[in-house]
Amino acid sequence: MFLTRRFYIVAIVVILCIASGFLWSPMFFIGKILLWLFLTAVVVDVVLLGARSKGQGARGIYAQRILSDRFSNGDDNEVRLRIENNYPFTVHVEVIDEVPVIFQRRDISFHAIVPSREAQTIKYRLRPTRRGSYGFGQIRVFTASPLGLLFRRFTLGEPHDVKVYPSFLMLHQYELLAISNNLTELGIKRIRRVGHHTDFEQIKDYVAGDDFRTINWKASARRSKLMVNVYQDERSQHIYNVIDKGRVMQQAFNGMTLLDYAINASLVLSYIAMNKEDRAGLITFNEQFDTFVPASKQPGHMQLLMETLYAQQTTFGETDYSSLVIHLNKYVNKRSLIVLYTNFSGMVSMKRQLPFLQQINSRHRLLVVFFEDEQLKEYIQAPLNPPKKGDLPTDSGSKSPLPGRFGGVSTESYYRHVMADRFVYEQRLIVSTLRQHGILSLLTTPQQLSVDVINRYLEMKQRQQI
Repeated sequence: MFLTRRFYIVAIVVILCIASGFLWSPMFFIGKILLWLFLTAVVVDVVLLGARSKGQGARGIYAQRILSDRFSNGDDNEVRLRIENNYPFTVHVEVIDEVPVIFQRRDISFHAIVPSREAQTIKYRLRPTRRGSYGFGQIRVFTASPLGLLFRRFTLGEPHDVKVYPSFLMLHQYELLAISNNLTELGIKRIRRVGHHTDFEQIKDYVAGDDFRTINWKASARRSKLMVNVYQDERSQHIYNVIDKGRVMQQAFNGMTLLDYAINASLVLSYIAMNKEDRAGLITFNEQFDTFVPASKQPGHMQLLMETLYAQQTTFGETDYSSLVIHLNKYVNKRSLIVLYTNFSGMVSMKRQLPFLQQINSRHRLLVVFFEDEQLKEYIQAPLNPPKKGDLPTDSGSKSPLPGRFGGVSTESYYRHVMADRFVYEQRLIVSTLRQHGILSLLTTPQQLSVDVINRYLEMKQRQQI
């Protein structure tokens, strides 16, 4: 049992009444009556809250946590708390749910009024930013009767572990929008295909029953008889998502690392590719070649990709692109689209890996996806900080700053903007350099990664660049 705020208020009133009896004697008698009433109310409150019930487990309050066995990383996941009142009277409850420590949430506390023999459901959402196993604790329910003098604490529910997987809710969102033809709401472009969804195979003589739309008039004019084009079903292509797990992918945006954004984007791209009858595969690497999942479109392949990506983590080492090239040549024999998720700190780091990227591009179609810092761009566009006293240069022997030398901008702010602008310029230069070597690239923000990658894939497929 715990004392409530009302208990202390009533106790103070009783004490004041008894104390005022020393000034006016009738108040001492009134104070004694109030004291007895107060003690009686406390005893009644103890009896009411301590009474056993015929409900769940013969307890006055029953609580249950309802949630999915797995959470979607980077998305809002719903958690429900069902509170049942088995007391014969209405109760006031304060519910505290013991969420995993990693969320650092101290506001998971809810107040509710639950009528007798009824239940109430409390909903809240959690957004994980790291994959792994999260442990929920128990549910603490503090219950007060209509008298409200005491709280009784109930420790309910059972500890529950939840696995946080890559963003599967994003897959459902794309699936539902694809069914309703509303993918443009997410920024997916509508790419118009002209002609057949098949590949040309040969030209043959026209026979009765052939489609008039397939007649090749040029060939018919040369042969002086009707000739028709023969098409075959579009061949399935192999799409491999290659994810760099080195230290360059540890940078975080909105609480999630670049690796997590790359994992979510690779899942969505795999899902879209398999819906386009292509085969999706997965490769991860860091200091060495790490994970390889062959390209496939069989049922259950998406679940295999999700389970494989569930435990992937970054390392502090330098990624070894030579190992990637060797194992690609060993495991991937058919020409494929290689979507490489990585990041470059500058032109120096890109040029160090450029020979390996050229080797991959010579056997496959390589698309290098790396990230631009949106916060850095906002910093560049923001006005420069005002100068600090003594920061501007001065003439020798004079205490006045040189007029117009830095435009009224502090030296520190000036150099910060110059360095930031140089970094953004190098990212654009990386795109240009890769293009000069025949390598496709995509520079995007982490928030737009999934949409931009899908758009580029659809564009390449429509232009037959894969």
